[in-house]
Amino acid sequence: MILKVLGSAAGGGYPQWNCACPGCRRTRAGDPSARVRSHDSLAVSPDGTRWALLNASPDIAFQSGAHPCLHPGPSLRGSPIQAILLTDAELDHTSGLLQLRQGASMDVYATKRVLGALDDGFPVRRIVEPYASFRWHETRPEEYFPLFGGQLSVCAFDLGDKPPRYVSANPLREAGRHREPWSVGYRIADRRTGGVAVYAPGVEAWSQSLEHYLEGADCIFMDGTFWVGDELRKLGISELLASDMGHLPVAGPGGSAERFARSPARRKVYIHINNTNPMLLEDSSERQRLAGLGIEIGFDGMEMEV
Repeated sequence: MILKVLGSAAGGGYPQWNCACPGCRRTRAGDPSARVRSHDSLAVSPDGTRWALLNASPDIAFQSGAHPCLHPGPSLRGSPIQAILLTDAELDHTSGLLQLRQGASMDVYATKRVLGALDDGFPVRRIVEPYASFRWHETRPEEYFPLFGGQLSVCAFDLGDKPPRYVSANPLREAGRHREPWSVGYRIADRRTGGVAVYAPGVEAWSQSLEHYLEGADCIFMDGTFWVGDELRKLGISELLASDMGHLPVAGPGGSAERFARSPARRKVYIHINNTNPMLLEDSSERQRLAGLGIEIGFDGMEMEV
């Protein structure tokens, strides 16, 4: 199984168009220690010719153009991108579907809640219907489904219950009632090699379910949105905490780094990193700390096989 990081930044990209934080300023100045990053997305393939994308970012046209393996062909109008797997209904992960409307035919996988949001609050499904032949599939958490004729086996699992801001809903939380997640991760297994990759860009809490689906993984792409929980508040950008936005911070007691470092996975990679996060800077002490823990910072164009 081949894995390509198409984009590694959280919402807004890096630099963000309206942000003058230290990292964004260094990126605009061409600082080689602050490389440009597009919105988070991962491409996966069993053979290097057929591909599925995990999330459809607003940068999808640029991202596919940057990788020859995703270029159109051999027919005049065709693409090696055959499927899209959505982790949530956030605009940064779904608006790229509008870019794929030009007569495209592909499978789109998402949970029941996400499919509902794309029918109502952000009606992508109705918008693209006259233009493209998308086949919409509901993924059920903890149930495996095949990709590419079964060469890859995929399972969605619960990561959190935070809806996107455009959804005005208060999910029922009745005792004993199963809760449908808003955010999921994906565990992907290659039946030929036995390799396993996990993609989890929106982790609300380090749960037993997350621990279970990380077990035995060769490669893990983990939510690295914020370094600390009050990152935006300290910079005077927003009063929202990381927890308010559905993200577990990297550092501090209870942060993801201390748990992530204990994973025996061969590759441990942070992705979906906000422009305010100091670990984006390659000469930062935060980056050095993570390197000492055996954790990598994902970057656009990163590639590996499992």
